[in-house]
Amino acid sequence: MICNPILKGFCPDPSIIRVGEDYYIATSTFEWWPGVRLWHSRDLACWEQLPSPLNRLTQLNMLGDPTSGGIWAPDISYDGKRFYLVYTDVKTKKGRYYNNHNYVVWAEDIRGPWSEPVYLNSTGFDPSMLHDRDGRKYLVNMRNGFKGVLVQEFDPAAGKLTGEVKNVFPGTGIGFTEGPHIYHIGEWYYCLVAEGGTGYGHCVSMARSRSVWGPYETDPDNPVLTSDGNNMTKLQKAGHGDLVRTQNGEWYLVHLCARPPHGQKKCLLGRETAIQKVFWNDEGWLRLCGGGRTAKNTAESPKGMEECSLSSPAVRDDFDSENLQVRYSCPRVPLENCASLTSRKGWLRLYGQESLNSLHHVSLVAVRQSEYHAWAETCMEFLPSCPEQLAGLAYMYDAANFYLFGKTADDDGKEQLTVVKSDQLAVTDEIEPIPLPAGCRIWLRMESDGDRAVCLYSLDGQEWKDTGAVLDTEILTDEHCRGFTGAHFGMYCHDMTGQKKYADFDYFSICNQSDMC
Repeated sequence: MICNPILKGFCPDPSIIRVGEDYYIATSTFEWWPGVRLWHSRDLACWEQLPSPLNRLTQLNMLGDPTSGGIWAPDISYDGKRFYLVYTDVKTKKGRYYNNHNYVVWAEDIRGPWSEPVYLNSTGFDPSMLHDRDGRKYLVNMRNGFKGVLVQEFDPAAGKLTGEVKNVFPGTGIGFTEGPHIYHIGEWYYCLVAEGGTGYGHCVSMARSRSVWGPYETDPDNPVLTSDGNNMTKLQKAGHGDLVRTQNGEWYLVHLCARPPHGQKKCLLGRETAIQKVFWNDEGWLRLCGGGRTAKNTAESPKGMEECSLSSPAVRDDFDSENLQVRYSCPRVPLENCASLTSRKGWLRLYGQESLNSLHHVSLVAVRQSEYHAWAETCMEFLPSCPEQLAGLAYMYDAANFYLFGKTADDDGKEQLTVVKSDQLAVTDEIEPIPLPAGCRIWLRMESDGDRAVCLYSLDGQEWKDTGAVLDTEILTDEHCRGFTGAHFGMYCHDMTGQKKYADFDYFSICNQSDMC
């Protein structure tokens, strides 16, 4: 039995393929660097993260991209020789005219190296690629304004789109048609789309045609997948799906989902990835195994596959490598010279840049929260000399909504501990500053139960003290932020003087405590 979600904590918009015995999923990262998360599995239940295909500024530069802009809904595909990844970089997402640019990269090996990007179009987001049986390739994307599904042929030899652009499917009438994928299965071209908006009315719908160019007839029993809003113990926001066929001929649908707690519509973990087993009925339409159309908390495992063992929820990194682990992210662009694992062996050094409110250069190394009960801990050395310098732990959703727990200094240069809150860019102090001994090493720990978070500190790593701050996590939810990402814990440093004062972090531990299904 596969427990949902299969990718927990801010892993939305899944695209899946199988190559031999191996399964790969690509998910959105939005403004987080590196762009696109890649995952690998042999059993559809346990997934390991692979290096990102978009890891060079020549491929992706999100400097200044808005919160929840950047990488939307990548699509991974394979034509028998090459892996292809198409993706959108969203530069603006308000008003009538979105600026969303679509690109394609490719590689012979899923682990790279990946090519430089080829620009495709800016007519709409959520691009995908169909590799048809006759060797032709087609780019598929929604049209800006949710005005249907566009198809255009892609010439891989010339590296560009060619021929007519045609709007082949207007949607089913549910509204907000996006996330299109087209598959050539048997005699039919099936168009799978997300509809209903990426919230609690989200769903997956289907249509089919004898030609890639349409016309497409809609499934009379749409939507194929949605959520039961009257049962909040089940997965919510189910939509934005993609299909894969196992080596034994079974079919599965991966899709976006969310897990709001206690019946509340407050998604701290962002949107995640789940899986459902599906089949084709006698009329040639897709249906959920077990009946109905609502997303289920478990799915039947594929035949002939051994179930994986689960790893410990607690992970500690002592920074003994010269490269950061693939689980870490930072905002918009790589840290490059502002982060080092070699300047002080066994420590991560972060040089202070702009504050976390910035959409440009921010020194933050973060890991997404993947369960409601979670904690993060570090040990830090930092020598601030003024209030414009601060380093410590960040608990954050985006550049407008976060908590900072760390060391700074007052106007006289005396070191102190502080907890700062930013709620829609309104910044407040959550505690009276706590005086600290000059030059002290400090241990910092933030604990979240999903509703509230507390901040603990120690001067020796043994005796912990509570700052008294009780932090409401609602400001880190999708619903409050009106965003598409999720909560993160991270190591952080800023220096508003421009001197790039650095902080050293001895280790970073994070624990996401799963309730299991």
